[in-house]
This record gives sequence, C-alpha cells and structure tokens, in this order.
Amino acid sequence: MTTKRKFSLKGSEKDSYLELVIEFPLASIRSMDHFLAAQAIMDRMVTQGKMDDGEALYLDALSDLVATYEDDHYPIAPASDAEMLQHLLETKGLSQADLHRQTGMPKSTISEVLSGKKRFSRQMIRKLADFFKIDVGILTANL
Repeated sequence: MTTKRKFSLKGSEKDSYLELVIEFPLASIRSMDHFLAAQAIMDRMVTQGKMDDGEALYLDALSDLVATYEDDHYPIAPASDAEMLQHLLETKGLSQADLHRQTGMPKSTISEVLSGKKRFSRQMIRKLADFFKIDVGILTANL
C-alpha cells in the first residue's frame, strides 16, 4: 500500500527555492569545478543566517548531491580496530589498565588490539559495546 503525500511550497518559500534553482540548478555533480561551485553556494547559504523553508529545502537537496559526489570520489575507509579502540579510550579518558579493571578483558588482549596485532573477536565486540554503551555495528566494520 502506497501512501501519497502532497508536497508543495507556497508564497515566498516557493519563490526563494525557485530563485536558487535558477541560480544553481540541482543536478548530479560530475566535475571538480561543479563540486567547488556547489560548496560555495552552500557556504554562502549557511553563513547568511536564518533561512526560510524553501532555502532550507534547497540546501538539503544540494547537500545530498555534494555528499554523493564526495562518497564516490573521496571514500573514507573504516577505522581499524586499533583506531576504534584508541578513540573510545580517549573519548572516555581511560587507559588500557582502566579498561582491563572495568571489563575484565586481559591486558595482553587490549594491548594486542591497540598495536594492531589482533582484531576484535565477537566476544570483545559485545563486551566493548556494552561497556561503552554503543551499538555493536560500530565495532563490526572490519569483520
């Protein structure tokens, strides 16, 4: 069953949206020049202050187009298990010894993960997710 929604802008919101589309049409970004121009438009809009609904709608759509281009051309690899654990420790202000004391994980295991010699096991992922109160999916990127 499909739900139909009527969506439309009215009055000044419609005018501001259409003015932006005329100035810089919403289309897939295919070159670095187009990408840089889109970023300049977004920068201008963000620094202008308060936006009406039409401007906000346009900025959201343009941001999605820019993000798609960045994902395609500048992919970011997932963090290693060592980088992830180091980040979690730094965020909570914990040392390896603190993690050992509070979770019961062997010191050697923690050290091996941090040095890149060992990867997270499923048991470690569950224990770390529970301890840091994060979703297990955050720690499973490298499985």
